[in-house]
Amino acid sequence: MNATSPEAAAPGRIVLLTTSHRVAPGLLSWPAWQALRSADRVLCADGAHPQLPYLREAGIPVDEAAPTAQELIDACAGGRTVVVVATGEGEPALTDGLARLAGTGRVAMPELELLPASYDLPGARLLDLVQVMDRIRVECPWSSRQTHKGLAKYGIEEAYELVEAIEDGDRDELREELGDVLLQVVFHSRIAEEDPEAPFSIDDVAGGIVTKLIHRHPHVFGDETATTPEEVKEHWLRTKAEEKRRESVTEGIPLGQPGLALAAKLASRVRTAGLDVPLPTGYGIGYELLAMAVRAEAAGVDPEAALRVAARAYRDAVRAAEGAPS
Repeated sequence: MNATSPEAAAPGRIVLLTTSHRVAPGLLSWPAWQALRSADRVLCADGAHPQLPYLREAGIPVDEAAPTAQELIDACAGGRTVVVVATGEGEPALTDGLARLAGTGRVAMPELELLPASYDLPGARLLDLVQVMDRIRVECPWSSRQTHKGLAKYGIEEAYELVEAIEDGDRDELREELGDVLLQVVFHSRIAEEDPEAPFSIDDVAGGIVTKLIHRHPHVFGDETATTPEEVKEHWLRTKAEEKRRESVTEGIPLGQPGLALAAKLASRVRTAGLDVPLPTGYGIGYELLAMAVRAEAAGVDPEAALRVAARAYRDAVRAAEGAPS
């Protein structure tokens, strides 16, 4: 083959191979493995790239090199294919350089292909959150000293801020507050890893709730059927009762929750269990509020949410009065 043959003049092909650090190294797509095995050269600028040991184990030689755009084009001369395993930041300098050379119109450009070799699955960014939380727990002077008890108040605050975002209908605020609540879960789980007697991790937390959801949804994961929300609730309560084996329907109700919510929860348990429990007799606003909360629950109204709506209206009236001319 002489220097003027079509093969010698062919510009070749560049494959920019991108991977996700959230997927286990070595788990690449079939097109990615095909490109790697058929390439004339495989290059990677990061000698510590997590994919390199697995590529070499598979018999694919990888040169640790960071060529310029022109050097990469020259490496493709004669119709050769060069695969560039992109680093975590991508290859912005390289792609910008290739774009500039292509823009001159004076360079025979190789075919350029962007080939995603692995993809993020839904929920993959949760792995980033776990990694960030782990580093913060180790390196941050404040976070490294926190305990479950010390963080408890923040969990309550974040939960209320989430409820407020829902009631306001603010989508951006809702997304942010959900993140803050999620942070509390991950933070507590990270602290729990350090317990000397009964440690557990975020994986244990997630595994526990997955098992619970599957067990309590036999109409989804089992042979039972449910066509209405009421039937779903019946399945949930029955399986929950089998799991907990409680002696009283009041067990498991947190007494530290707001009073109206507590009263409504107690009323819900009584009604669901089919118990006939008369309200306690007494004098004072507390007993009146209890009776109102029970009536609201029976009517399908959340008394806590209803009171918040009324309180917001009251707040608006206060602001209007403050702004009224004297």
